[in-house]
Amino acid sequence: MALTLQEISDRLEIQELLVRYSHCIDTRNIDALDDIFTPDAFIDYSAFGGSTGDLEHTKAFLKKSLAMFKSSQHMISNIMLEIDGDTATGRTICHNPMVLGKGDEENVFVCGLWYVDELVRTDAGWRIRKRSEDRSFIDGMPESFEVAK
Repeated sequence: MALTLQEISDRLEIQELLVRYSHCIDTRNIDALDDIFTPDAFIDYSAFGGSTGDLEHTKAFLKKSLAMFKSSQHMISNIMLEIDGDTATGRTICHNPMVLGKGDEENVFVCGLWYVDELVRTDAGWRIRKRSEDRSFIDGMPESFEVAK
């Protein structure tokens, strides 16, 4: 299957967008998500007990919940994209080790998931219009851990 230059460009731009999302989360640059999602985006993190709602609600949730982690690394791969003109759907694997800790005590646990996305081309480039998580596994999460909603 030969790809057109437009299809190659679209795929690279969407892949870059997904990588930028991971960097926004891991560097705690939550306000930069305005350049990742559409203003009317719907984001569903409920597969792991997180929030469901619009972009502003999601940003507030992330600022609160990520504060309890020393670090995280959203590592994405196996990006499957179906592009249809100015819209696209995607399914992307994410392995996310997260470090909980206070002082010198740390606990690392890993979440395995797929991001399921609906994307749209805007005047500013590709953006995520809808994102949900499809949970695969959690390994090493402390029994006492609760997500800050």
